[in-house]
Amino acid sequence: MSLTDFRGVPVSTDNQSLVDRLEAAHWENLCFQGDAVASIDAVLAEQPDFVMGHCFKAGLLTQAMETRIYDDMVASLEAAEALAGKANDRERGHIAAVRAWVEGDFHGAVEHWESVLVEYPRDLLALQLAHLSDVLLGDTINQRDRVARVLPAWDEGAHGYGFVLGFYSFGLEECRDFSRAEEMGRRAIALNPEDAYAIHAVAHVMEMQGRQAGGINWMTSRQKDWTEGRFANHLWWHLSLFHLDLGQIDRVLEIYDRHLRSGDPSNDKYEELDATALLWRLNLMGVDVGARWKDLADKWEPSVTDTLYAFNDVHAMMTFVAEGRDRAASAVLNANERYAQQASDANVAMTREVGLPFCRALQAFAEGRYGETVDQLQPIRYRTARLGGSHAQRDIIAWTLLEAALRDGRYKFALALANERTALKPTSPQNWKLTARALEGLGDREGARRAQARADSLKLPAAA
Repeated sequence: MSLTDFRGVPVSTDNQSLVDRLEAAHWENLCFQGDAVASIDAVLAEQPDFVMGHCFKAGLLTQAMETRIYDDMVASLEAAEALAGKANDRERGHIAAVRAWVEGDFHGAVEHWESVLVEYPRDLLALQLAHLSDVLLGDTINQRDRVARVLPAWDEGAHGYGFVLGFYSFGLEECRDFSRAEEMGRRAIALNPEDAYAIHAVAHVMEMQGRQAGGINWMTSRQKDWTEGRFANHLWWHLSLFHLDLGQIDRVLEIYDRHLRSGDPSNDKYEELDATALLWRLNLMGVDVGARWKDLADKWEPSVTDTLYAFNDVHAMMTFVAEGRDRAASAVLNANERYAQQASDANVAMTREVGLPFCRALQAFAEGRYGETVDQLQPIRYRTARLGGSHAQRDIIAWTLLEAALRDGRYKFALALANERTALKPTSPQNWKLTARALEGLGDREGARRAQARADSLKLPAAA
């Protein structure tokens, strides 16, 4: 006999307790609470022939993008494959997806999950893994449309419907449909106030629209719903971006020191990506962050030659060049150059097209070769989505390009880039400060004065 999960999707077991415990582990994961892998490990220790349990664990581990978990992911996959004869077609679809992922075919993995969703549009695990993979791969359109394809099969009576709305909210935001994105995100949170992913989606909307005061209020008013979960570090990063745009550097450093920096390697709230991204932005603003880079570089150094995910590699590179660890920076470049020549997996295209040029640009920037930084980044600035992540995260590339242009004295180009930024987010004080610097470089002192006045005026509402 085969049972179904809480949404009517088949699970090849006749043990209702296994279904219930799998649902509990999945809910933990969706809420970024607890340790879903440990929870399913406890189930599998008692029932090692629970194929969907192995599929669940292997699927979650695909999203870690860390070499240290690779063996565990493969072991989970092989355990599921050994039970494939007992699996249903939905579970075999999950197995095929993880097999493709392990072999480096990330896009093929997503297509397998998509095939599962065509047959089982309420397969919340397949939807979550496909959506998060779209984010990793920078597939902006499918971050929205993959959810839209299954949305009519869901309603408020379906267990987990709020999470679906949260995924859709983020996809809409990345496609710049901000009004609908905020509506969907707020609906998701109304159904489940602890939905950290939906809270984050609404924060993205406010960041992209330059609603700094509103963003600070949004994050702080909901703080009790997200600060204890495993997504907290990323949400602290989002809060810090609002303060950063307003030039509230003391508050940014306070957030970094209290929530993104840790001397304890076991602290699961320590997130190298967010910490690096924040310090590099401060670096672009000319802020002295003291010894903070050292702690971060120590965290990155063990994975210096991973070449598993270009997005990670460029952040490691930021840390090494900022800290002056030339040997580690060279190791990143050498490993990625060899990888780009030899590998054929999905990540290699991301590395060749965006990752390597950005790494080279970062090294040049740190060494004061700003013209070379511009030359490396200018050709890729419209291809950066291929690096993965979000618009907010990838903005670090555009900002680095603009800062390098200013420091190299390419003021006309810098002004063009600054105009582009102010057109997209005219309420950003930092964008107007960059505009003022470009105009000053061009000798337009009156224009620079007006741009700086605009920047200063935009800080007042948040300070009131």
